[in-house]
Amino acid sequence: MYQALYRKYRPRCFHDVAGQEHVTETLRRQILRDRLSHAYLFVGTRGTGKTTCAKILARAINCQNPADGEPCNTCKSCIGIENGSILDVLELDAASNNGVDSVRALREEAIYTPASVKKRVYIIDEVHMLSSSAFNALLKILEEPPEHLVFILATTELHKVPATILSRCQRFSFKRLTAEVIAARLDLVANNEGLNLTSEAAGKLAALADGSMRDGLSLLDQCASDTLIDLQRVLDTVGLAGHQELTRLVGAVADRDISDALGCLDNLYCDGRDLTSLLGEIASLVRDMLIFKLSPGSPLLTSGFSVEELSMLSKKMPSERLLYCLETIKETLFSISRSGNVKLSVEMCLIRICDEQLSADASAMLARIAGLEVTGIENRRPRTVLAGKEPQAEGSENYPSMDMNMNMDKDKDTVPAQKPPEILVAPIEQEVVPKTPVAPIIQNNPETDESKGFWLDILEILKEDLAVYTLLSDSENVHAELRAGTLTIRASNLFTVNTIESKMFSEPLKAAASKALGREIIIRVEAGSSGGESNWDKLERLSAFNVIKFE
Repeated sequence: MYQALYRKYRPRCFHDVAGQEHVTETLRRQILRDRLSHAYLFVGTRGTGKTTCAKILARAINCQNPADGEPCNTCKSCIGIENGSILDVLELDAASNNGVDSVRALREEAIYTPASVKKRVYIIDEVHMLSSSAFNALLKILEEPPEHLVFILATTELHKVPATILSRCQRFSFKRLTAEVIAARLDLVANNEGLNLTSEAAGKLAALADGSMRDGLSLLDQCASDTLIDLQRVLDTVGLAGHQELTRLVGAVADRDISDALGCLDNLYCDGRDLTSLLGEIASLVRDMLIFKLSPGSPLLTSGFSVEELSMLSKKMPSERLLYCLETIKETLFSISRSGNVKLSVEMCLIRICDEQLSADASAMLARIAGLEVTGIENRRPRTVLAGKEPQAEGSENYPSMDMNMNMDKDKDTVPAQKPPEILVAPIEQEVVPKTPVAPIIQNNPETDESKGFWLDILEILKEDLAVYTLLSDSENVHAELRAGTLTIRASNLFTVNTIESKMFSEPLKAAASKALGREIIIRVEAGSSGGESNWDKLERLSAFNVIKFE
């Protein structure tokens, strides 16, 4: 009967265990010097060699012809322990024998001396699965064991093991295996099995193994339907996206091309790719892009992409947006098991990471602010002042311009009696048309209104404080009005009102207003959706300047 590769090539000696020399060398020296402990605790992630080392240690303790601390694997004791015919060495699974009755039965048997070997050895795998009462029953014999008894406990979750058990064991921590170590073992196994394993395929299998030798051998066994195992066969067998497809998909996300990103996803879905694995691949690539952006020479890159590809992709996305992508993918992976439609969940995830404006969480806000820092302010046209003149906004040629030195009588003959249009300050990524002229317009009733150019001057000063500038330049939510020496700011919601009234926002605003107007100013913040005038006043004012727009 065919035997799985991870069972067929399980190490039988300490020197054959890959990547755990700090454990195997210590155990081998203890056997040589006869300084064995009565209880060992092996801790580590799955597939790192805990149970394998426990079985090797059990054979080495009872071997009749040990060689340099290694079991000979040829004597009667080694063969009997390996095939399970010697009952003095017993392996228990705590996941299925986690009750107190099982531990009591073990304790009653442990007092008897071994029949055919030197020491009775109990290997308890996944010991953290024992119940509290079972741990208590194990504690007494673990504290004062007979001379002929050795316990070897193995666990993947150390925090679930009581401190009273930990203090009575020698603890050995098994490291997660590196991709190089796993790839080297896969090459060795492939050669012994007559398989032609390419270096790219071995590297990909080692990366997918995620530090577990058993997972790597299982994946190799899965791909061994033909003698040639290349990267494409690995991708097809495991259901992963190809190198080019993944690069195109992440490139579309970086370019905010939702149509192209969804098209790539649909092609991969039709090809039978596993969408959950695809999200994991995207997260791995985005993670490498972030590390490359923060530390280009870091040895922690794991996705297998070249430096040129990572450089090209990472230039398109700031670090804040990369973090937002990782957070969004992580949330999708967490909730995808509860989703009835995996494809829909992945599509929604791609749409959100293509356009962070569709998300309202903190990471999305940071990504949007980072985009403003990179492109928004630089793309804004700077204000220029001509000799003796104030700058005018776009479209100001449609409005009458006044000289500040004109008297009120002349002003009445040339200027309509309507109020000037309300200043609309566009967000950084948008452009609102029309804008009002920056040049001041003198009204028939100067006691109720002042120059409207003040707000652009204040915002120009506040560009030094990006957070305050971003909030106050949002024309959809914030409106400003200067009347009788009081600056009134109306916000569309109470949250924005409270934010503007906070010390972090109010102090820079007051300083900028005083600097722009040349005097101390009173600032009042209130909630309201507009500047406070009636609808008829708005229609009358806007009709005079031909800017009425119904929605």
